[in-house]
Amino acid sequence: MTVMTKPSKKQSLPVTDTPALAPVGLARPKLMSVADAKAMDVASMASEFVDHVNPGQMHFMKLLGFHKIKVERAEGMHYIDQNGRRILDFFGGFGSLALGHNHPRILEARKTFQDEKRHEIAIAFLSQYATALAHNIAACSPGDLDMVFFGSSGSEAMEAAVKLAERAAGPDRPKVVYAVNSFHGKTKGVLAITDGALYRGEFQLAGNTVRVPFADIDAIENAFRADPAIGSIVLETVQGGGGIIQAPAEYWQKLRALCDEYGVIWVADEVQCGYGRTGRFYAFEHYGVVPDITALAKSLGGGKTAMAAMIARRDVYMKAYGTPKTAMIHAQATFGGMGESCVTAIEALNVLYDEGLIDNTAATGAYLIERLEALKAKYPKMIKDVRGRGLMVGLEFQDFSETMPAVIRPMLTMLDDKLKGSLSGFVGSLLLRDYGVLVAFTEYNRNVIRLEPPLICQREHVDQFIDAFEGVLGRGVIRIVKDFIASQVR
Repeated sequence: MTVMTKPSKKQSLPVTDTPALAPVGLARPKLMSVADAKAMDVASMASEFVDHVNPGQMHFMKLLGFHKIKVERAEGMHYIDQNGRRILDFFGGFGSLALGHNHPRILEARKTFQDEKRHEIAIAFLSQYATALAHNIAACSPGDLDMVFFGSSGSEAMEAAVKLAERAAGPDRPKVVYAVNSFHGKTKGVLAITDGALYRGEFQLAGNTVRVPFADIDAIENAFRADPAIGSIVLETVQGGGGIIQAPAEYWQKLRALCDEYGVIWVADEVQCGYGRTGRFYAFEHYGVVPDITALAKSLGGGKTAMAAMIARRDVYMKAYGTPKTAMIHAQATFGGMGESCVTAIEALNVLYDEGLIDNTAATGAYLIERLEALKAKYPKMIKDVRGRGLMVGLEFQDFSETMPAVIRPMLTMLDDKLKGSLSGFVGSLLLRDYGVLVAFTEYNRNVIRLEPPLICQREHVDQFIDAFEGVLGRGVIRIVKDFIASQVR
């Protein structure tokens, strides 16, 4: 009896007794070309996404209306969709687009690099591009933050930072302090100091960690005093995933003093809040302090490449990796400091300063917060808080029950936790659908809309965003809910 089997989509090679010296006539898999990819319509994009990328994520994309949009182009402050509609980008790729989309100087630098056929991988040889970029980052960094390690993502930069801190602290001090509602990445090492049950899942993580409340200097001092095995502390200068949460200057100044007193290495995670986003190159510069190690990513790549960097004080770096015997323990990876990526980042830093984007961020960010505060005063039952600095702003909505009439509020209070994030999601969806404005959200406080537009943002872009936002808020909660429900059945 012969059993028929259904052929798989990916045919396996036949098994033979003797290996072929050279494969001949192998079937070519059915591949899409670049032209095929460009020509895909929204329906086929969604189908392939469900089949091969992340089926569960499609649920959230449908709720927000993202599944109906195909971005054809992007320029400056805008995406342009398949219908030619311009979408104002107040999301900014979680802070990855400081220079906006497709800045002409970035495109030109990359084109020149390609046209001249310059080298990409420089592991055996020195790279003039990685070396120049390291020089530039050190020049932008205060104090003696001089030593630079390159990677491709914020997680990779933070992994390097945590490893460096542990090596420099020594084998008797392996413990790491981290904060409640922290986000430092999803790779397995830094996941141990990322305070999110969703991301942690059921992974077995490193147990050498101590968790403290964010912005609680007494908790940190108590931890340092109680446990001499603590060798480092890792903190976001501004908590992005936590809802755009800051700490006062006194906290950071006392932290620096405590780290010096107890010999603890301070790692400042600036992956999201660095690169000028708060109106200074690093957010910690607002407080007159310098950490021992920091990290950049996101906008470091100029919006066109994946680029990240760990930056450390020279004495800390040399303590960990400063001899020929230890130099290769955490040396540059294969794609750490690729030529075109480094050239992109070099040009991006020059654009950042040539165009005065850090000063622009401080001024335009202050204007954005001023206008949002005015809306908070006008809609106090809907907007709970406005916070942030520069163009890293959090807009927190009230719990759902607080937006309802007083007579029914007690009945809804018990549902607030389940409904958390619903109003911010409704508003974000309607901003995109009705006004062509894109915003972001935060990981831990779902009531917060996160605003991180490119640093090229001008007052007229703020005015456009505010007009759209008030256009949604002015409908009132009941109509917002009805309009959102209607959008889901169209």
